[in-house]
Amino acid sequence: MPHTLDLQFLGRAGVIATAAIPCEGGVVLVDPGPTSCLPALTSALAAHGYGLADVRALLITHIHLDHAGASGTLAQAWPGLPVYVHAIGAKHLAQPEKLLASATRLYGADMNRLWGAFLAVPEVSLRPLQGGESLVVGGRTFSVTYTPGHAVHHVSYLDTADRVAYVGDTAGIAVGGYSLAATPPPDIDIPRWEESLTAIAALAPASLFLTHFGLVADAAAYLSRYRDVLRRSAERARVAVRAGGDEAALSDAWVRWLRADARTVVGEDAAAALEAAAPFDQIWQGLARYWRKRVERDGAGALEVPLA
Repeated sequence: MPHTLDLQFLGRAGVIATAAIPCEGGVVLVDPGPTSCLPALTSALAAHGYGLADVRALLITHIHLDHAGASGTLAQAWPGLPVYVHAIGAKHLAQPEKLLASATRLYGADMNRLWGAFLAVPEVSLRPLQGGESLVVGGRTFSVTYTPGHAVHHVSYLDTADRVAYVGDTAGIAVGGYSLAATPPPDIDIPRWEESLTAIAALAPASLFLTHFGLVADAAAYLSRYRDVLRRSAERARVAVRAGGDEAALSDAWVRWLRADARTVVGEDAAAALEAAAPFDQIWQGLARYWRKRVERDGAGALEVPLA
């Protein structure tokens, strides 16, 4: 079973987790997190008897900075370290300028404070994936499934021995009994996301590993509940976009609703961890963009039909 490494993002527990999977000769990491968290990653590995030199491969679910930001730093420090990532994401890890420009539009002057350096992954280290592969890494076998919806470059990994599925953000965020759909711009696609949830369920995993946050038992029950969470969030955004109004006011109303909703289930610390993992205004931005793009494609009627 994996070790859950808490990266102590911005000094807060329970926000970003890296999975450390023991393997022959060391450990495999799923989503090493941002470079700003490398000291915490190093300390967490040491607590389990490993150093960064013991890392045998990186399995990247998708290239968002909170998941993959340290990949280039690690791959440059240990030449030849394999970095498995979807082919769409691989080109952005090799040449990250467009990725960083997009992230800077979201985070502005906070980029370095939040994420630290984002270095290019050397081409020799990249192992581009499409989905459908079977990987043998450090004596462990992982099946790869393409799981878009949150991001077009998202894959999930199933450890075929212990049946843990490493699903990145496809199964959302779960802290303290509250689940949240992470829907930042620009790639949100609700139908494809639901298809990805079906694909993960078809793997029959025993448990799930969420980057936000950690190991979740009874994968089938959780996936069913999370599908409802995703639909509820998307439906609420559809209604808000249909009603229209000032964008700042819509975003503010969304943030206030989500903060209040989370606090019906969890306390202040867990609620703050949820918002650190997925800023609530960005959750709104991604869903609002999704529905407005639907209108551009299908006409105003796209906002008239509730989700099933």
